[in-house]
Amino acid sequence: MHRPFAARRARDGGLLLAASVLVGVVAIAVAPAVAGAAPAAAHEAAATLSAAKAAILGVVEGVTEYLPISSTGHLLVTSRLLDLPDTGSAGDALKSYEIAIQFGAILAVLALYCRRVAAMLEGVVGRSVDGRRLLTGVAVAFVPAAVVGLVSETVIKDVLFGVWPVVVAWVVGGLAILELSRRGLVGPRGGRPLEAMTARDALIIGGAQVLALWPGTSRSLVTIVAALLIGLSMQAAVEFSFLLGFVTLGAATAYEAAKDGRLMVDSFGVAVPLLGVAVAFAAAAASIKWMVGYLNRHDLAVFGWYRLAVAAATILVVAWK
Repeated sequence: MHRPFAARRARDGGLLLAASVLVGVVAIAVAPAVAGAAPAAAHEAAATLSAAKAAILGVVEGVTEYLPISSTGHLLVTSRLLDLPDTGSAGDALKSYEIAIQFGAILAVLALYCRRVAAMLEGVVGRSVDGRRLLTGVAVAFVPAAVVGLVSETVIKDVLFGVWPVVVAWVVGGLAILELSRRGLVGPRGGRPLEAMTARDALIIGGAQVLALWPGTSRSLVTIVAALLIGLSMQAAVEFSFLLGFVTLGAATAYEAAKDGRLMVDSFGVAVPLLGVAVAFAAAAASIKWMVGYLNRHDLAVFGWYRLAVAAATILVVAWK
């Protein structure tokens, strides 16, 4: 089979798989809504989270999720600028929505990296040694943040989900990127491929991911930088960050759906969240493709400057308001 044709088939298969999963989610989401979503609550929520605002949040989530600039921080600040609620049941429903639309970003990785995901699944049944090694690495890297996140969930939400903690994280992360860039440590260079990653490497990357529980830090930033510092190539670092994000975001989305999914459906209905998921999927796919191409030729410095700029802009906006 010719390689371009095989690549097109893999890509099309990934898109078909993503679409199939999305259809399944639609069916699951519609069932409780039809069974008993309150019309009054949905009508009231429409004034709070309109389709336009839902789409804006979807774009922000999709574009920023895998870039090293923090999607959580951008969503938090964007919600403030849109005058969306952050307390009470409406605030809880909005937080659930912001996590639910991560599903669009998850589908984007599934579509673009379907061969890697398929290899990991083949590793489960012993049909791919590389797939089993990669799956083990992702599992090991996932555990630290999952444990710390569950234990510290309340503290994180009560203390760190605010504009100023996000601004601090943006500034610290931006300065760190620029310093590492100055030293030539976060640019495209030779390094070990993804297949050579060990369980120890995965544990180090997973430990770094714990830092991203502070909103504004960026999960992509800390995992990519950690991978580069332990000797992985830029391509391997970025790809492992995406795959780890696929699992981490998937777990977070499933957890939030089980905990507050019904509240979100009762508050916003079904159409608005699905719109956010669809927009996030398209935006994330475009963002991932751009990022991979960009980092093949450049280092992370532009993201450091961006983080400092967006922190300064946020300070000015908050002071002005």
